[in-house]
Amino acid sequence: MNELRVALTLDAEHPDRRWCPPGNAEAVLDTLRDRAVTATFFVQGRWAEAYPETAARIPADGHLVGHHSHYHARMPLLLGGGFDDDLNDGAAAIEAATGVDPHPWFRCPFGAGADDPRVIAEIERLGYRNVGWHVALDDWEPWRTGDAIATDAIAGVTARGDGTVVLLHTWPGGTAEGLPQMIDGLRDAGATFVTIDTLEEVP
Repeated sequence: MNELRVALTLDAEHPDRRWCPPGNAEAVLDTLRDRAVTATFFVQGRWAEAYPETAARIPADGHLVGHHSHYHARMPLLLGGGFDDDLNDGAAAIEAATGVDPHPWFRCPFGAGADDPRVIAEIERLGYRNVGWHVALDDWEPWRTGDAIATDAIAGVTARGDGTVVLLHTWPGGTAEGLPQMIDGLRDAGATFVTIDTLEEVP
């Protein structure tokens, strides 16, 4: 059987849609712990400030910590010293909550700016590399059920193959509901779970 490494990545941020049950991020972390899965979390600075105990659990449970900006602004909108302010403030908040420096991993909010040379140059100047994804599950949409999210994740990973990076979020109810089924189904398909720093190629 060919190797099938999967990197589950979760953006830990303030929700901007409905269906964000209280304790959802903790439920996600509980599932990962109970199923012995290590993931990569891109943490928003303001979210870390608001939920420092939950943020601290991320590295304590063995997950990789990355940076997801401080204000969750679209990176192409930042001008002048905006990149320095946002990324430096975010890194300080993340490190204060988690005890971990999120360098060099960064994910642009909404993916905005990932294909913008100016944005990428600014991110790299501050010591980061942007991380995208191969499989997005639209888990932020309130109509996306846990079953649908899990089913589409399994199909997307098996279609792409080894080294697939999956985009998820910590706040949607569907993510917490579908995560156990997703993990079990991917394991049944022969997947092993890795963090992005172990992959030779990162999108």
